[in-house]
Amino acid sequence: MIGYVTLGTNDLARAATFYDAIAAELGVSRMMEFDNFIAWGKEGGGAGIGLTRPFDGNPATVGNGVMVALEARDAEQVQRLHAIALANGGTCEGPPGPRGEGFYAGYFRDPDGNKLNAFIMG
Repeated sequence: MIGYVTLGTNDLARAATFYDAIAAELGVSRMMEFDNFIAWGKEGGGAGIGLTRPFDGNPATVGNGVMVALEARDAEQVQRLHAIALANGGTCEGPPGPRGEGFYAGYFRDPDGNKLNAFIMG
């Protein structure tokens, strides 16, 4: 059910060096990279670990920048999961939609403030 895990960082370049080494040992490499985000995993599959500067602009701390991603079957299921979250006490962190080439996601927090998303790749 979990597609990938995102962790926060305050120094992406330093952290990337660490995760590049870990990923190499695990037999995976970078599969997605933007100015503020890098993901490592197997090509053709969901990212195993993503590293990002927190979206809200605050410093990364334990928990800030951490997100659980739930792999959906299709864009319609992403939309349904986002709507279900909001209907059950969640809050919107970004409505469903495309987030770069081959990635579609909707972001939300649970009633306790934990960040999740529903996504599809491809």
